[in-house]
Amino acid sequence: MTELAPVTMSATLAAEEAIARRRQAGEQVLSMASGEIGLPILPELKARLAAAAGQIAYGPVAGSPALRAAVAGYWRRRGLETDPDLVICGPGSKPLLFGLLLAVGGDVVIPMPSWVSYAAHAQLVGVRAISVPTLPGQGGVPDPDRLREAVAAARATGQNPRSVVVTVPDNPTGTIASPETLRRLGEAAEDLDLVIISDEIYCDLVFEPAPRAVSPAVFAPGRTVVTTGLTKNLALGGWRIGAARLPDSDTGRALHARLLGIASQIWSSPTAPVQAAAAYAFDEPPEVVEHVANCRRLHATVARAVADRFTAADAVLPPVRATCYLYPDFEGLRERLAQAHGVRTSAEFARLLAERHGVGVLPASAFGEPAGRLRLRAATSQLYGDTEEQRTATLTAADPLGLPWIRASLDRVEQSLADLTSGTFR
Repeated sequence: MTELAPVTMSATLAAEEAIARRRQAGEQVLSMASGEIGLPILPELKARLAAAAGQIAYGPVAGSPALRAAVAGYWRRRGLETDPDLVICGPGSKPLLFGLLLAVGGDVVIPMPSWVSYAAHAQLVGVRAISVPTLPGQGGVPDPDRLREAVAAARATGQNPRSVVVTVPDNPTGTIASPETLRRLGEAAEDLDLVIISDEIYCDLVFEPAPRAVSPAVFAPGRTVVTTGLTKNLALGGWRIGAARLPDSDTGRALHARLLGIASQIWSSPTAPVQAAAAYAFDEPPEVVEHVANCRRLHATVARAVADRFTAADAVLPPVRATCYLYPDFEGLRERLAQAHGVRTSAEFARLLAERHGVGVLPASAFGEPAGRLRLRAATSQLYGDTEEQRTATLTAADPLGLPWIRASLDRVEQSLADLTSGTFR
């Protein structure tokens, strides 16, 4: 009997299920493990979904013409000329990313650290994931020089890397690769004949005054596929809607045909009622633009406040520029954590925070880092309240940090870190 590839639960989803079980048991747990965005839905979106409830036909595999036109317009407004006929929509960007690995074929280069599902996708497809470290403060994009070295070494041993996955802005670090790094990535991809798969689901969550993140499609237009969705900017994770932009080139058209066939065999078509609401969202009428801007400001305010708590505990992390993720480094506290708590790995550190203080975070090892690297990933997107009323108040507050539930979460993070790290370098 052929041995089956191990299939593990996504680290983020597994952590959320564990937190849910502890809450059901009566424990008070602060959830900072997953990127679920805990914010209210825009009423106009809800109305459009309800109005489309009678749409029950499968529809086109790539998505309705209205949705694909709206997605094309969304990308055009971000500087990427897009043909609606080269857009494929699906039930979330995660299945699209998985389908793209199938469509491209061969092994895949991924950044280290990287989102938890990239390596798992490669394993499920049956190809190798070749991890290449990122540059300091520029997560999500493999160092282009080391990318060249890794691909050359892999090909010399008979491996077949054919794509590189990047995240702009990045999950887990919340950082953004510079245009110069992306330019060098594009040159490397051209020289090595790699397809770039650019996960840009966080592109609308770049905090002011930073400029909008640049897509690698600007530098390698003929070989860059871009994916996005509405999970992060509009907090619509449960609706499961994503989009892929295939390049207008021979490579792009071949990938489009393969991805379309894969989609037809796996998910048939995006959910019809959700498509109707998504077309409205991707068209970006003023109320949508305003709502996203309000969400972005809130993420920036809370993420920076939590970052301050980590740095006060002598953790090191780059400036908070985007997303709702922090990736603090505790290497400077290694001796104290080992002596006081027996912590020597990121998994042990995350377990200690969960068991001793009820604070749920993820270890760096979940993102492909060596087990001994003392980094954690903390998501701030579920600190906005436990009820719809609290979340609405948080989104509309002039000073969200003054709200009692936000203040309580910040105090808990501060006290937990102080308990674990006090006395170090004092």
